[in-house]
Amino acid sequence: MAFTAKILLLGSGELGREFVISAKRLGCQVIACDAYEGAPAMQVADGFEVFSMLDGERLRAAIEKHRPDFIVPEVEAIRTEVLAEVEAEGFCVVPSARATQMTMNRDAIREVAAVELGLRTSRYRYAESLDEVLAGAEHTGLPCVIKPVMSSSGKGQSTVRDATDLEKAWDYAVANMRGDRKRVIVEEFVAFDYEITLLTIRSREGVSFCPPIGHRQERGDYQESWQPTPMAPAAIAAAQDMARKVVDDLGGYGLFGVEFFVKGEEVIFSELSPRPHDTGMVTLISQNLSEFDLHARAILGLPVPEVVLHGASASAVILADRESGSFAYEGQAEALATPGAQVDLRIFAKPVTRPYRRMGVALALAEDTDTARRVAAEAAGKVRIVY
Repeated sequence: MAFTAKILLLGSGELGREFVISAKRLGCQVIACDAYEGAPAMQVADGFEVFSMLDGERLRAAIEKHRPDFIVPEVEAIRTEVLAEVEAEGFCVVPSARATQMTMNRDAIREVAAVELGLRTSRYRYAESLDEVLAGAEHTGLPCVIKPVMSSSGKGQSTVRDATDLEKAWDYAVANMRGDRKRVIVEEFVAFDYEITLLTIRSREGVSFCPPIGHRQERGDYQESWQPTPMAPAAIAAAQDMARKVVDDLGGYGLFGVEFFVKGEEVIFSELSPRPHDTGMVTLISQNLSEFDLHARAILGLPVPEVVLHGASASAVILADRESGSFAYEGQAEALATPGAQVDLRIFAKPVTRPYRRMGVALALAEDTDTARRVAAEAAGKVRIVY
């Protein structure tokens, strides 16, 4: 078989699956890696490897076995020093080994943004013990947000309004952190008007942006997202300027999910992921090219055209309510027939390993954002997970 490129995908969740589909459409061969067999991206890839991304020996062995043109991380918890080593040997890490190292941990990327680049961020302190958490909360004031320096989709994050809850928040963060670093960030609670994800594409043609995506979280995890979201022109310009500075500093090519808090026209840098973002799943219905298509094009050095919105769109998550080894989906037909908008679904087909695990999303394209959000939520509610 003649393939345009070989990609080793590190992490094979639902975002990875959509990326594999986009890469396959461009003629790539994809080997999907994850800690368990049958992960979503493995279901559509050309091959797979099963190992923990934190196992440096197994990670290097997979790279040497497949000798890919591109190593594409999909998760944060990776033995990034191995990626730095193989990049020095000539392998291409997406977007770069430095980017994966800086963004694997919230402390590293925060230092880049706040200290090296001088971007507006909230006040913060790091903590590796309860005593340091208490000291951090004194610096930031209450309320404050406590979250692991390494986690995904908001796991381990909590907002503390009373000092008596700091120990509980520390325990929750430690119990839900990824990797092997027992460290949290204690962060000033920003009374923002709303928060956005600015999908930022860095390609050989330069830096470009998708229209801002608004989103809402519960338990530190995204529940719905919508595009476009109303923003003052000055706020959009400020967010784009900050995003450009960060991705240019990190280097490499690909799509970055850059998160901001917005209060009036003031924009505050929050976090960055050097890969497609979960809130960006709305682009599967909202844009001419999804975030996964854009990531694939940028990685492969292909032209990235102007992003065009099809219309006001929204995504809403489909959640499991318990852990289960045996379950089925029902209600897809009713969900797809939800009136008021064009509706689509993505069902992830992955194990239910915990309550509130995201098992799918409903997508809606409508005349206005409010309608799209309402229809997406109604459609998501019609998909039932039966045990």
